[in-house]
Amino acid sequence: MTFVTKYFAILFFLFSLCCFSQVRIITSIADTITTQKINDSQTNVIITVKPDTISNWKHKNVVGVDISEIAFVNWSAGGTSAITGLVRGDLKYDYKDDYQVWSNELFFRYGMNKQEGIELRKTDDAFKVNSTYGLRTSPNSNWYHSAKFNFNTQFTNGYNYPDTENPISRPFAPAYTFLGIGSEYIYKPVNFNLYLSPLTLKSTLVLDQKLANTGAYGVKKAVYDADGNLITEGKKAKTELGILMTSYLEKEIFNNIILKNRLTLYTDYLHNFGNIDVDWQCFSYLTVNQYVKANVGFNLVYDEDIDVIKEENGVKINEGPKVQLKQVLGIGVEYAF
Repeated sequence: MTFVTKYFAILFFLFSLCCFSQVRIITSIADTITTQKINDSQTNVIITVKPDTISNWKHKNVVGVDISEIAFVNWSAGGTSAITGLVRGDLKYDYKDDYQVWSNELFFRYGMNKQEGIELRKTDDAFKVNSTYGLRTSPNSNWYHSAKFNFNTQFTNGYNYPDTENPISRPFAPAYTFLGIGSEYIYKPVNFNLYLSPLTLKSTLVLDQKLANTGAYGVKKAVYDADGNLITEGKKAKTELGILMTSYLEKEIFNNIILKNRLTLYTDYLHNFGNIDVDWQCFSYLTVNQYVKANVGFNLVYDEDIDVIKEENGVKINEGPKVQLKQVLGIGVEYAF
């Protein structure tokens, strides 16, 4: 609220107080009747009050910072001092009327860790945009004809520590986009929605040529001759067409404890149909007070196009696709607006 708006609001409030001693307001469902006493006679004035404009747009924005620290001084049992910080945000803007819904979300996380004697290392990095538009034929139906767009990538380079010379990921390498049409079931009483799409286009971008040449994240890798000379560079994009299913549940499971569960399943029609890519995020948010929050959860990922590479005795070993699991426990300050 601007200064000018506040100024006029205060003037209006004072003016109302002055009039209150002479004006008696009787409110009914449709009208407001004001009776004013002037010279021992009453004059009835009927004023029709229009309801405030109700916006179809709603927003819920949350940003937070989580910090954990451990320090040792002459600690006989040993240990390494460390500090970890995480910045996170979840910005939501939604539109809803009797027949349409349009849900938009921007989600990001970025975390760093510093241990004594070890360089600064990244612990978390995510940037995601979700947008879903739905149209229903009846205001009483929970089913919508929907179109969905999803995009996710990261902010900075990722490394297989302690090797910080050769990034294994970069911004837009990879980046994923989903674009499809389908049906969505929305049940507001428990903040649940289920989206089913039989026709979804998935694009994988690897915009770093060095990573693309290695065939990272499923793109077609470069072709070399017998002497190791480059013949054809690797592709920077891969496109798939398949089935997408997503679900989201947000519910207060205990007093001041909110569970947020998000599941994404995808399978491609042409390449190993039935082999399902999984992205499952489940977090619980605990409220300490208005600003202090705690969160605990996990993110499980399986993608057949992502190989796990380990290094033993200086030799890199490709172990193929595996289930990836990330666990999170944090406490910090949070601001909602």
